[in-house]
Amino acid sequence: MMDILRSEWTKIRSVRSTVWTLAVTAGLMLGFAALISVTARSTAGGRVPGDHVITASLTGSMLAALSMATLGVLVISSEYRTGGIRTSLMAVPKRIRLLTGKIVVFVAVSLVVCVAASAGAIGIGVAIFQPPSIELGEVVRSALGSGLYLTACGLFGLGLGTLIRHTPGAIVSAIALILVLPMVANQLPGEWGSTVADYFTTNAGLLVVSGQSNGSLGPWSGFAVYLVWVAVAVLAGAVLMRRRDA
Repeated sequence: MMDILRSEWTKIRSVRSTVWTLAVTAGLMLGFAALISVTARSTAGGRVPGDHVITASLTGSMLAALSMATLGVLVISSEYRTGGIRTSLMAVPKRIRLLTGKIVVFVAVSLVVCVAASAGAIGIGVAIFQPPSIELGEVVRSALGSGLYLTACGLFGLGLGTLIRHTPGAIVSAIALILVLPMVANQLPGEWGSTVADYFTTNAGLLVVSGQSNGSLGPWSGFAVYLVWVAVAVLAGAVLMRRRDA
């Protein structure tokens, strides 16, 4: 397994799209933190509570989620596009071991970058707002929650990329499930519509970033629900990867 992990690490750090997509993710987090914080402070007209500072600082996570999902798609779909997957499968005939190696390396790299970017975004917000007080524990929870959420979005993209194997199709599916359909679900009428919306993909997953509840789920239970969605995509992709030709 170590040979697979080393191989996947070499792939992920030597491809330009990986580096650029991670840089875009960090840039979105830091750039939006600065932009929203400056704008909010100029309109607030006074001191802002610490929890509002953190919320404003992590606004970029909504768009950064799409860049991470795109990266997850590219990790697997680019090999199908170039035919490199055949070489990978010749080296590692056990397809689930190959997919597991990709997932482990991707999660490790993404988590480090996303947690660091989230912490940096909060740091920018604190520097601009200069709140009277802010709890260190809440800062750590928010940075970790945001990093986990963005990593889960990337893993969602990887699962969709494995399932669909076509880069544009997988990216469009990721955008729909992460950004578009959650907003559509929020418009569903009645109590059943509210329940569906609360449990739908990023509506549940974003709770770990905001630290709030939506009436049905808390921050960590919402993230657990989102991980179920991610697991379904990854497992479906794994099943088809075993059954289909490269």
